[in-house]
Amino acid sequence: MITVLFSSAGRRTELLNCFRKDAVALGESLRVLAVDVQPEFSSACHGADASFKAPHCLDEEFVPRLLDICRNEDVKLLVPTIDTELEVLADAQEEFAAIGTRVHISAREVVRMARDKAATAAFLTDAGIRAPQTGTVPAVLGAPEAWHWPLILKPMAGSSSIGICIARDLAEFQFAARLRDDFIVQEYWIGREFTINLFFDQSGALRSAVPHWRKETRAGEVSKGITCRHPLMMELSDRLGSVLKGARGALCFQAIVNDAGEAAIFEINARFGGGYPLAHHAGGAFSRWLLEEAAGRECTATNEWQDGVMMLRYDAAVFAAPPPGP
Repeated sequence: MITVLFSSAGRRTELLNCFRKDAVALGESLRVLAVDVQPEFSSACHGADASFKAPHCLDEEFVPRLLDICRNEDVKLLVPTIDTELEVLADAQEEFAAIGTRVHISAREVVRMARDKAATAAFLTDAGIRAPQTGTVPAVLGAPEAWHWPLILKPMAGSSSIGICIARDLAEFQFAARLRDDFIVQEYWIGREFTINLFFDQSGALRSAVPHWRKETRAGEVSKGITCRHPLMMELSDRLGSVLKGARGALCFQAIVNDAGEAAIFEINARFGGGYPLAHHAGGAFSRWLLEEAAGRECTATNEWQDGVMMLRYDAAVFAAPPPGP
């Protein structure tokens, strides 16, 4: 029996189902657990074999609570699902390893770089990989003529496209800059946007890269997408894989190809991407390969997957008894 725990499970029901499907294919018994701040209002928690309540991931009791669950439930693999918990769990992965739980997470340095958009841009530039021009609000205000407009303002450690603003000129930029004090500024690239799902084995080798075209997004997550073995995306994947030391398991990055055929990476996420089920359906069975590693099997990861697979997402409902109270 392999027990997998999904933290901050929220709406990641599809991800749970990917693991279940792969466990069946492997002939492994799988027990799926989920944790959330309000498990009674989490569709993934309702779909799990058992669910647990935990404090917010930035609460000092978050890690002790997860350690208790992992110890009591004999959890072999802990899978984070949201950006805000990644640094906390990266710092605690040795504590989990001491009780026999592997946290599905990359090295601390990779996680911290990916969480900081300025650090991400600097890392890519230093590695010779193109990234959008990136800087601070004061840098733009001090020399607006040095920037390629329009510009996009993003929270430094933002996620799901929350809090972003686009400024077409200096007046719009000055207005947007007053909205919050943690903005990072980037050149706003216009073109075809891709997500590339990556899988690194436990030795840190890149074993699979599955790009998809983000035809349509909703709340920062792909709602219509098509897998695409785009030459530039495959090249970027290989280049990133060669310099991203300490990467483990599933990660993803976002890139844009403009009308001139130029490509740039503007974001790296050190976790399963929201659109991962598309890669899985196309043959990028990251969840299977993680289960193989958890079971002590040889990892069979491959870069063989189907081009031109389309995903059209829609809302589904989970019906359950409401919790007590108003």
